[in-house]
Amino acid sequence: MNALISATVVLLVSTATGWSQSLTWLGTLGGRESWAYDVSASGSVVVGWAFNAAGAIRAFRWSAAGGMRELGTLPGAWWSEAYGVSADGSVIVGTSYSRAFRWTEAGGMQDLGTLPGGTWSYAYGVSADGRVVVGGARNAAGYDRAFRWESGGMQDLGTLGGNRSEAYGVSANGSVVVGWAHNAAAWRRAFRWEDGVLRDLSTLGGTESEAYGVSANGSVVVGRDNWHGAFRWTAATGRMENLNTTYTHLLAGGSYLERATAISPNGRYIVGRGYNAATLRTEAFLLDTGFPLPGDVDRNGCVDDADLLMVLFAFGEPGYRNEDLNWDGTTDDADLLIVLFNFGNGC
Repeated sequence: MNALISATVVLLVSTATGWSQSLTWLGTLGGRESWAYDVSASGSVVVGWAFNAAGAIRAFRWSAAGGMRELGTLPGAWWSEAYGVSADGSVIVGTSYSRAFRWTEAGGMQDLGTLPGGTWSYAYGVSADGRVVVGGARNAAGYDRAFRWESGGMQDLGTLGGNRSEAYGVSANGSVVVGWAHNAAAWRRAFRWEDGVLRDLSTLGGTESEAYGVSANGSVVVGRDNWHGAFRWTAATGRMENLNTTYTHLLAGGSYLERATAISPNGRYIVGRGYNAATLRTEAFLLDTGFPLPGDVDRNGCVDDADLLMVLFAFGEPGYRNEDLNWDGTTDDADLLIVLFNFGNGC
């Protein structure tokens, strides 16, 4: 039951015409540009950075209810950027000037430190419960390396044969990490890390690629190819899909998706950066692929008795799984209500 999205479901996203789909441009903090880097499980919270009216770069938290909110900086810093958000939208990670931070409503920004002997760090991704943070940090030799942070300590994840790497996304339980690493020829290549091993994800035909986000169980990865733009990769097929081709019907008048920076735990929502032809500027985007439907536990396009029974049989079970519809780590009353409120949709 831990498999989040099968190959069949991923292909359905590309071919189905019945799902409700939408593209929302998130605006700015009063300045000229914004980037989105991560999205909560429900798609209701997006984080990133934007120029404010004074021209300064600030981390933001956008919500469907409240719009875009500025998060401030670490003490003494003059800029900040948010790159990752927990499943429920309550924990945000990023960087302020040259140090990785972890933000909560109650505690504000916490400095996460660096690799031993290093001078700076950036936090780019956070696990579903906010426990594991990933990013990039300079090591004692002066190289930027991908790291995995947990319980106050940073682990260097290595490279694909070169000297440099950075990590951008992490699975729900913190076991799968994605990002980019230099290969032996010093090309940036998207990687997927698990159990201490880095895997090169290749490209869409370009020379370089970078992976930015990963689904809850680590099976779906999104990022960019330097020639072809935003991509989606699945473990089942082992190949990349061009999102500008799949969702061309949502891109009017010359708009395009440059890079996909994060994917929601269930694989439905993708955020990133693109060109909005309507405003003639680069903007953050939220792509709703329309699948799966809220409450559709078995991913068959219909919220029905089968979905209700799956939640009931898994009731009280821990861990991030399909039955855990709000991705809070437990299958409980809240998940049951999601099925009941959406009962009959798509049937």
